[in-house]
Amino acid sequence: MARYVVRQLMLSLAVMVAVSIVGFVLLRASGDLALRIAGPEALADDVERIRVAYGLDKSLILQYLDWAWRVLHGDLGRSLFFPEEVSTLIAQRLPITLGLGALGLGAAILIGLPLGTLSALWPNGILDRAVLAVAVLGQAMPPFWLGLLLIIFFGLTLNILPVSGAESWRHLVLPTLVLAIATMPTILRLTRSGMIDALRADYIRTAKAKGLNPFTVVVKHALRNALIPIVAIAAVQMGALVGGSVVLETVFGIQGLGYLSWESINRADFPVVQANVLVLGVIYCILTFVSDLLHAFLDPRLREQ
Repeated sequence: MARYVVRQLMLSLAVMVAVSIVGFVLLRASGDLALRIAGPEALADDVERIRVAYGLDKSLILQYLDWAWRVLHGDLGRSLFFPEEVSTLIAQRLPITLGLGALGLGAAILIGLPLGTLSALWPNGILDRAVLAVAVLGQAMPPFWLGLLLIIFFGLTLNILPVSGAESWRHLVLPTLVLAIATMPTILRLTRSGMIDALRADYIRTAKAKGLNPFTVVVKHALRNALIPIVAIAAVQMGALVGGSVVLETVFGIQGLGYLSWESINRADFPVVQANVLVLGVIYCILTFVSDLLHAFLDPRLREQ
């Protein structure tokens, strides 16, 4: 188990480094950052002074090494638009994004888990086909499109829910619903397939032969084993929700890390964009690492391998 943990940790660290390099290079490849900071009407001398001031006159390798060294010492730079350090901005916005992602994932589990279980109890029946149709529909709808529909219906037509901001729990209802619908199909399908396999296992037939209560057989024995991959995949889904927050937070006007990324891209605030890419990538890698550990902890076969 210790060897497995070390191997996964080293892999996660390698991915983090790769993400930082790719994000750094792509940002530089998007155009002349000095010219974008100075503006299209800036004089050549002004652009050159900005290039020197931000170290953009150095080679790409030296720029990356300098930036990485400062990041390792906790210095993410200073925003070009906001009068604050980048680390301060991220510390203010990140809890909002993580909280919204957790709410969406929790709602997806509350919806997908029982629906997947019911679908597995009567496979290929009317209920199963209806549940799978719901999963396909949820997977097919783009989150930004669904968010706009919910804004129009609940916010403008019925006028019962606010459509932007995160000041109260009512402001989070619509974005949480969008995240839940986007994530629920994965949880539902995984629950259904896991439950179908579990219900066909020998230990379930033995439990039924002993005369155990059907509810006990399904919940205590079958669902307990089917939850192993679901618990593991939940961490990955959380990373996907956090990484995909740019679109959703922009649609609902939520001042989280995703909205900060969108603002920074529009304003050519490259220190903030660079830090956001790094933070989101690190979060995803950490959650993937946690997912691998949970899977290994819950599944003895993986530990033995």
